[in-house]
Amino acid sequence: MILSSFLLTLVSALAILQAQPARSSLRARIVALGDSLTSGRGIGVDHAYPAVLQQRLDAQGLEFTMVNAGVSGDTSAGGVRRLDRALDGDVRVLIVALGANDGLRGVPISQLTANLSHIIEAAQARGISVLLCGMEALPIHGWDYSVAFHIAYRELAEKYQVPLVPFILKNVISNPEMMQPDRAHPNAAGARAIADNIWPYLDDLLQSIAGRPAHF
Repeated sequence: MILSSFLLTLVSALAILQAQPARSSLRARIVALGDSLTSGRGIGVDHAYPAVLQQRLDAQGLEFTMVNAGVSGDTSAGGVRRLDRALDGDVRVLIVALGANDGLRGVPISQLTANLSHIIEAAQARGISVLLCGMEALPIHGWDYSVAFHIAYRELAEKYQVPLVPFILKNVISNPEMMQPDRAHPNAAGARAIADNIWPYLDDLLQSIAGRPAHF
């Protein structure tokens, strides 16, 4: 009798454990489409800002799975090429965090704008809400380029009526305690600070779309 009860309890526990991954896979997704700042270069995906945002979601009891779609070295053009795969499944929010490498390479502003526009339009066409993350270009290609680069994100946010995180590296890139020795990528503390910069905008966006299903 005792053995039967033990076996029944064990079977029930295993059934619960097996069901948990299935429930997780069925949760709506938030996809972070980005480059090394998103992928967690040098610190690993478990310490990158999408993982920190997942912790915030869980703490708030928000049933979303954060997907890290960051690829080190990627540009806005690379984001366009990867977009269809990134939007696979029940995606409700797309965080667009691309452009840093465009700025380093001096990609024409018109091309940057066209790529980001394509990404935003494709997501919105599927009923996916977009959160745009602003980037800045160092003045290595001239101040006019840096200014135009900065303005491009604001104009895109206004055109498509999407929330804009002004600069995800705010209070990070200028703080050596937040950066890796290469001075180009955030450390784990920096990734948490990036999540701090993004979270208020993401939280507001999730509240505004609560109960609105995505379209496929």
